[in-house]
Amino acid sequence: QVQLVESGGGLVQAGGSMRLSCAASGRAFSNYAMGWFRQAPGKEREFVARISPSGANTYYTDSVKGRFTISRDNAKNMVYLQMNSLTPEDTALYYCARGYGGPDYRKYWNYDYWGQGTQVTVSS
Repeated sequence: QVQLVESGGGLVQAGGSMRLSCAASGRAFSNYAMGWFRQAPGKEREFVARISPSGANTYYTDSVKGRFTISRDNAKNMVYLQMNSLTPEDTALYYCARGYGGPDYRKYWNYDYWGQGTQVTVSS
């Protein structure tokens, strides 16, 4: 059974930084791509970032490029999302998810396991 547990959310002022962590249980963590999504109230779940199984390749939605960095530590079964220059528009519940394939890594249905989410609130 795979479990994903996010942590590191909270309240930060605009322009600040925050680092989210995702701890994964289960075997073969290093065989899977991992992603971060977010969902703001009244909005659909949105792709944020994805990292390949080895960590060699990363992908971002345009609105976070240059501000967010996804990384992983396969020895520790951990995925991270470093978020800099945060704005109120980044306020959302952030989810970690395991990718299992599919033609479009930006779509949430191409991920099979999800964490419970961690809230990020950016004040203006």
